[in-house]
Amino acid sequence: MKALIFEQFGGPEVLQYKEMPDPMIHGDQILVRTKAIGLNFADVYRRKGNYHLAGKPPYILGYEGAGIVESVPKHIQHIQIGDRIAFADVPFANAELVAVPVDRAIPLPVDISFEHAAGLLLQGMTAHYLVNDSYRVQAGDEVLIHAAAGGVGQLLIQLCKRKGAKVIGLTSSEAKKQVALDAGADEVILYSTDWVQEVLQWSNGKNGVQVAYDSVGSTLMDSFAAVRIKGTVVFYGMAGGDPEPVDPRMLMDTSKTLTGGDLWNHVTSLDNRIKRAHDLFGALREGNLNMDMLTTFSLKDGAEAHRLLESRQSVGKILLIP
Repeated sequence: MKALIFEQFGGPEVLQYKEMPDPMIHGDQILVRTKAIGLNFADVYRRKGNYHLAGKPPYILGYEGAGIVESVPKHIQHIQIGDRIAFADVPFANAELVAVPVDRAIPLPVDISFEHAAGLLLQGMTAHYLVNDSYRVQAGDEVLIHAAAGGVGQLLIQLCKRKGAKVIGLTSSEAKKQVALDAGADEVILYSTDWVQEVLQWSNGKNGVQVAYDSVGSTLMDSFAAVRIKGTVVFYGMAGGDPEPVDPRMLMDTSKTLTGGDLWNHVTSLDNRIKRAHDLFGALREGNLNMDMLTTFSLKDGAEAHRLLESRQSVGKILLIP
């Protein structure tokens, strides 16, 4: 099989498109021929050496994709050769063939494209647990979303609007502001403004929003200032740096809630994966999720895809096509 590999840490130039041995499937694994693969910042961090990698080089990146089942052990009866499968949290996905554990193999309906599935699962399930588990968004809620033009940010906007909430987003540029507005945000403001005051002015009664979704980290205390008494801040990322320590006395005095979020604490079983994925697929069918902005690269051009992702100039999801 062909795969996108690297043998030393570094920039996109370390990536190579090479012939590699086909993966061997063991135990409860199936072999999937990939049709589309999602690219994520985690792939960049692993390529740079920021994340620990087990084993020895050559390394194969990738954790998310979709394709067709090519081989199934005899003891697995519910999956057949030719079935359409999507997966997340499966290593070595930057390849034509991937060994997928059965407990991570999500059946892909025929009306959902491989590209949409590969572009949706990781970021989509993240947005899904944030609006359903970390804080259950209700109709009429006022919601603040950081990095609203990012992949998760755009999906958060759409899932919140699907629930009947009002959304105000934060972005770093006018171009990204338009992206967040196109995703359905009711209002979008720039980080360069006095955004806490603008959020307060925008909110009903000028008391602040019910919930702030903060993936920036360094903005955490400002997020607290932007939510109302008894409001909630959901902290799920540190793209802008480490947050300041939170004084629990402030939480007591304001009755505000701080909660953290990590996808793999919420997606803990195959049934859970399937339920969340199929809810997202349903939102696609209903037109409540827009995934028109997919940028595709051939897998052999993976270095160029990494360069675009690192430039932070891309809008929407980047896919690698074997």
